[in-house]
Amino acid sequence: MTTNNQSGPLSGLRILDIATIIAAPFAGTLLADFGADVVKLELPGTGDGMRGFPPFKEGKSLWWKAANRGKQFGTLDLRKPEGAEILLKMLPEFDVLIENFKPGTLDRWGLDRETLWNANPKLVILRVTAFGQTGPYINQPGFARIFEAMGGLTHITGDADRPPVHTGYPISDAFGGVFGAMSILAALYKVASGETAKGEEIDLSLTEATFRLLDFLAIEYDQLGEVRERSGNRNQYSAPSDVYLTSDKKYVSLAGSTNATFRGNATAVGRPELADDPRFATNGLRVQNAAELDKIFGSWISSHTLDEVLDAFAKAKGTIAPIYSIEQIFNDPQYQARDAIVSVPDEDFGSVRVQGVVPKFTRNPGKIRWTAKGLGADNEKVFEEFLGMSREDIDAYRERGII
Repeated sequence: MTTNNQSGPLSGLRILDIATIIAAPFAGTLLADFGADVVKLELPGTGDGMRGFPPFKEGKSLWWKAANRGKQFGTLDLRKPEGAEILLKMLPEFDVLIENFKPGTLDRWGLDRETLWNANPKLVILRVTAFGQTGPYINQPGFARIFEAMGGLTHITGDADRPPVHTGYPISDAFGGVFGAMSILAALYKVASGETAKGEEIDLSLTEATFRLLDFLAIEYDQLGEVRERSGNRNQYSAPSDVYLTSDKKYVSLAGSTNATFRGNATAVGRPELADDPRFATNGLRVQNAAELDKIFGSWISSHTLDEVLDAFAKAKGTIAPIYSIEQIFNDPQYQARDAIVSVPDEDFGSVRVQGVVPKFTRNPGKIRWTAKGLGADNEKVFEEFLGMSREDIDAYRERGII
């Protein structure tokens, strides 16, 4: 691995991100948070489509700024032979390449796997697609709703008597980014161990990543022949667990699967005897009798204000939480005490506040250096540093639409 002047546990790791939209670039962003030097290359004149995602302020995508924070930004048209040649010349300076083009696209541009490895034999290549690099769906496009729908998540989300529901955020893209970052580090560990001088190709299917997180689905169907269905806001593996409305019209979410937490929750609603009721003696029995428990807990919560509910559960060591809006998150003392929201330099607005680095390291913490920048903002720096190009060379390539 190369070295740089950045801080963080991944300082010295160099990543070339030629991917677009959310999942694959998010893998690079997560690693940039911990010090990796990530260079994002976009199509000249057009850029990543995520630059057009709302919300906007003064015509600038705020989501883009957060999603691609901490990277350097260049432009390069890989569709043109000269652009592909420039990429190959850059690769010896990088440890990782992240891409999410439809399978076979890079091959058609002269950037097949063997060519990439000829340029850098130790290169780790992360390929992120909807369904993977093999199988009958190899050429089908996909977005988060596709992954969630075909990965099993949407089918179990929503009320039993209503259509399936998607979340208000493309959560499967986030899953994919986490899997991508994890797989990159796993591959780099093998390369760095010295056991092999060869790089690795990672085939990440975002549909499979979504399915992987739903642990109980496959084994339940395999061993019991049961198809898990929707259950509204009820937790499918513990009870009581639902969303309840307080007397002052605030929502709370109740959880707890162990006998100890159930005893605390029962005590909080003034019914400690429930913990000794044979119908509720185990988590399995409580799930079977969830409807009865929902009535008991829902009735008590609906007759008390949010503050009264939270106070009672806190005293009884119960497990309940208010359902926060972003405004409540900003004002919560726990978030504030841990700097979970931090101010980051931004080229358009001076500074903006975004989520902090997760998780927190004690000895070598990560840091957000800046938000995402304008298209090609670092072209001179990128091509001078990694290829030794002169300003005149860069201008010449720019005039031909290559940079």
